[in-house]
Amino acid sequence: MSIASGSSGNCILVGTDRAKFLVDAGISGKRIEEGLLSEGLKPEDLDGIFLTHEHTDHISGLRVMSKRYKLPIYATAGTIDAVLRTPGQKEIPVELFHEIRPDEVFTYRNLEAVPFRISHDAAEPVAYRFYEAEGERGGQRTSVATATDLGKYDDYIIENLKGAAAVLLEANHDINMLQVGRYPYRLKQRILGDRGHLSNDSAAMLLRELSRMGLRAALLGHLSEENNLPALAYETVRLELKMSEEPGKSGGIALGVADRNRRSAMIRI
Repeated sequence: MSIASGSSGNCILVGTDRAKFLVDAGISGKRIEEGLLSEGLKPEDLDGIFLTHEHTDHISGLRVMSKRYKLPIYATAGTIDAVLRTPGQKEIPVELFHEIRPDEVFTYRNLEAVPFRISHDAAEPVAYRFYEAEGERGGQRTSVATATDLGKYDDYIIENLKGAAAVLLEANHDINMLQVGRYPYRLKQRILGDRGHLSNDSAAMLLRELSRMGLRAALLGHLSEENNLPALAYETVRLELKMSEEPGKSGGIALGVADRNRRSAMIRI
């Protein structure tokens, strides 16, 4: 479930019946608490917070949530160091931080988390693939993934996302809106670069690949308030998926857009 997703703040809830985690805490503690309560959960029900990277829209509520509820924080060594050097975050007790490494499995109860490297202008950013650690369904374990703040995708990214039943994927900007918009040239180049953000078109092409690999649901996230529109992101991806359907086959994936201010519906797999 996306509690909030956008250029102004990101916070995702993932888990199983026995393990519940946030991915990032980039909105206020109050908004996180309200998002959890709307799903019948309390902050005390959480088992920890996974961080993707140290940018403000991913950690602005981290200090409040971690200190108030003594929540363990899991992140790469580079991200931990960068967070502890960020103004406003230095008060977080260092013992709450726990290092995870890209491509190594972290297991908690019946949840397995696999962080994998992404290309973004941060210290040591990662995305996450989550598996149900116990039991098998049709010979294959259930899994979901969150992948935002991608400057690009490649075979490594596809390999880490293929076979996931659901994914929250970045569709940050429409290229034309960004190019003609009011952002300064250097910022436009950063966003469009290999360490920037994934466009609607790139998200559509990646989801086209994943739709052939078992993907059943996708939620578009981390939309720019300035350089995108939810309907535009949705239509760009929907049309690409429609055009790539094989003749004589029906189905496709359930597609939605995460709101920047409101929680999404819970995706249950």
